[in-house]
Order: sequence, then C-alpha cells, then structure tokens
Amino acid sequence: MMNRSFIAIACGLIACLLLAGCQKKFDPASGAPPHPQVINVGNGNVITVAHPEYYPLAVAGEIRAPHRLSVTGSVFPDINREIPVISLASGRVVANYVTLDQDVKKGELMMKVESPDVTNAFDAYLKAVNDESLAHRAYVRAKNLYGHGAISEAMLEQAQDAEGDAKADLDAANRQLDTLGVDKNHPSDIVNVYAPISGVIVAQNVTEAAAAGVTYSGSSTAFTIADLSHVWIICDVYENDLPKVHLGQEARINVTGYPGKVVVGRVSDIGPVLDPTIRTGKVRIDVPNSGILRLGMFVTATLIGRRNEVHATVPADAILHLHDEDWVFVPAGGNHFRRVAVEAGNMLPGNQQEILQGITPGQKVVKSVLELEATLEAQ
Repeated sequence: MMNRSFIAIACGLIACLLLAGCQKKFDPASGAPPHPQVINVGNGNVITVAHPEYYPLAVAGEIRAPHRLSVTGSVFPDINREIPVISLASGRVVANYVTLDQDVKKGELMMKVESPDVTNAFDAYLKAVNDESLAHRAYVRAKNLYGHGAISEAMLEQAQDAEGDAKADLDAANRQLDTLGVDKNHPSDIVNVYAPISGVIVAQNVTEAAAAGVTYSGSSTAFTIADLSHVWIICDVYENDLPKVHLGQEARINVTGYPGKVVVGRVSDIGPVLDPTIRTGKVRIDVPNSGILRLGMFVTATLIGRRNEVHATVPADAILHLHDEDWVFVPAGGNHFRRVAVEAGNMLPGNQQEILQGITPGQKVVKSVLELEATLEAQ
C-alpha cells in the first residue's frame, strides 16, 4: 500500500511539472501565439565574395538568329527503303549464306530452298509444251482440210481456238518457272533466293533446315534488308511547339557519340495524332546517313525557324557548365553575385557564345566563372 501511494504521488508531481512547463511556453489566456523561432537558410544560387572588384564584368551582346527548337528523337529505318526478302517457292532451307547485321549487295545469293513447288511447276510446263505442240499440229491439219473443202469453217475455228488456249497455258507455265527462278533448260528442285537491294540485314527469321515460303508454318519473310543511306529520325514535339514546325524545315542533328559532328535533315512529316499522355506529336525528319547514325540511337534535333530572334551573347568563359546545365553569374548588389540558369547556343567568333534564354542583351555578367566556381564549391 505504501509503494502504491508513493507511485501515485510521484505521477502527480510529474504531471504538475509538465503542466507548468506548458503554461510557461504558451498561455492560452493571454491570447497571443508563441514566438516563432526563425532559422536563416542561405540561398545556394547567391555567393558572397570579399573583393567583388576582382571579378570583372562583361556586358551581354546582341545577335539576330533564326528561332531554334531543340527536341529529342530516335533513329529509325526509312520504311520506303526497307525491303522484305521472301521465297516464292515454299520448302526447306538447305543453305543459308547471310546473317543478321550483315551488309549485302543487290543480287547476292542469300539462301537456297528445296521446294516441291518447282517440281509441280516444271511438270505443268512440260504438259503445256506437249499440249501446245499437239494443238498446233491439229490446227495446221484443219486448215489444210478446210482448204480442200473437207471440213467446215466452224471446225477450223475450233482447232484455231484450241491452239490459242494451248499457247496461253504454255505462256503461264513459262511465267511460273520465271517467278520461281527456275531455268527450264536446267531444272532443279533447289531455288536460289537473291538480295533484292543493297543494304543491311535488320531482321532474320530463318536458319538452315527451317521452313520458308508462304504455304508452310515458317515465316513468309525470311530476311529484311534496310538501305540505311537515308534514315528517319522520329521526334516528340510538345503541342505548344507544334505551330513552330513546318514541312521542309531544316533540322540539325547532334549525336552524343560524335560530339561536334552535325548532320542536316529536313522535316518530312508532322503527325496528325497527339499522344494523350504526354501531349506530344510525332515529327519525322529525313536524314542522309554517312554511316554515323545507327538504328535506335538517341539524338538531339534542332529545328531552325523561319524568323530571326534577338539573343544575347557572352564570353564563353562566363558560362558555368554544372550537372548538365549552363549558368552565368550576374551582380546582385554589394559583394554578392547571383547564379542564373541559361540555355547556351552556338559558339561564335571571338570566343563568344550565344545565349538562347535566361538573360537579355545589355545585362552584365561575370566575365570568367573560374574563380567564382571555386568560391561556390567552398560555400
């Protein structure tokens, strides 16, 4: 009992002390809120230097240049230059001479197919030859008999019609052999399949012993060859920027893997459908390819507008490249400088660089950011 009493008294004392502390911090009867504690947080884009005179300033110049819109895209084959390779004779692949990603020339032998279609076509051809020969002899005989009055004109016409039908069947059998690629003077059940164009094999669906053609379970398209001398670049352009894009517009393509190398193309199509999720439209650029563009590459395309715009220019040393972004420093009063994000453009003569947005002509910037960059890192 004594222990329980002691515990109860101790709990009461603790509660009183807590209540007194709360009343000291905030008295509801006074009607005034507690005084907030203010903590000063520094601005990471503003730096302070001891001697601002050590950092000379430059006045941003002015240049007039066409409007440029930068978009990202990927490299795709030109579907007009992408040709499927098929075997018109269905059968089994007995020899395969090419493989995926290989360069081929037009007329190069790609594979051989053993096909019963050839046997059937040659059999039909031989029968058509015999039928035409027989019909021709019957027509000659009927014409001779008609000349001697032995048969009627109707019988002559019937013989003439039979010869015409036999010739038509023979012509069809000849064309069938030509379609299958069979030499009727040296027939074989093996059909050679040749490359229809020069290019790169971008898809392969058969190997040796696989089925080829259209009447078996195998793929009807054995290979796909793409002529990559011209490619497409498909870009996503936000709907607000689509009015700035027009057919035939010049596009300058920059590839990450080839810095400083620019490929020029033209806008050939502006998609009529927007992506409902990200609100972008597809813009297609036709680009001649010297070999540096590979299918699937990510590129940056700069679309050159028709109208000139006024852009600022600053010394190239005034631009700080940090975390894939560009910055300049402008005076912020006293011994303070403020870091401003900009979009850098082309390099210009005299070690100047174009600024597409972020500052305006006539604005002052720190001429060289090397010293300020070290100060910013130290802070």
